[in-house]
Amino acid sequence: MRHSAQPNPAPPFNAPAARRLRAALGMGPEHVAYGMRASYGLPYVTPDLVIAWERGTIAPGNPELTALAGVLWCSPGELIGRPRTLREHRISRAVAPEDVAHAVGMELHAYLRAEESGQWRGNERQSAALAQILDLALPDFVAVTGREAKLADLLHSAVTTRWQAYVRPVMKLAPLDKGVVEHVLQELHQDYQGHMAATLSWGGGSRSASESGQTFLDGIVENFWTSVESRTG
Repeated sequence: MRHSAQPNPAPPFNAPAARRLRAALGMGPEHVAYGMRASYGLPYVTPDLVIAWERGTIAPGNPELTALAGVLWCSPGELIGRPRTLREHRISRAVAPEDVAHAVGMELHAYLRAEESGQWRGNERQSAALAQILDLALPDFVAVTGREAKLADLLHSAVTTRWQAYVRPVMKLAPLDKGVVEHVLQELHQDYQGHMAATLSWGGGSRSASESGQTFLDGIVENFWTSVESRTG
């Protein structure tokens, strides 16, 4: 069966959504399978395979995801979980790689290499075009262009040392207003220092403080974006 031999990994599949959409249309797994065979030329799709997708034991590949969306009268984006990579964002928007490459002014092979490697090397204009065609929010843009790990490192340093020194480096990775970055870094720094001090005052000792502080640092990127949203939303 060819469905297990996709050349690239499939995007995260939202199995409950597929089941819910099918039920809303009053279709059985056999109707979905027939539609994918008859209309999309996927002869190996059986009701059992559809059920396996809906149970999450197998994930559909790209051609299957597109066909399943067509049969269920929805967009591919409705059948995948939160996109994480550049490729997953493109698929969720149902945009062909050729269209993205054209929009950003890049050769197709160069764009596909960026998808495969997870490393975006486009210039500022190309990055802006990428964000526009894929409708990327800033947190998603930072993640898919491979900048999230660097952002996490900067935020770690900002909250554990002098946050003022990290305003400009953070702005280079995440193009935000300087005032917003200053407020957010100061807030995160105070939260982290207060967290550490409170843990010590509870009598947990330095080990508990260290563990509590590490938990805070583990979620630092998410905390950063939550704070940014509260100031810009």
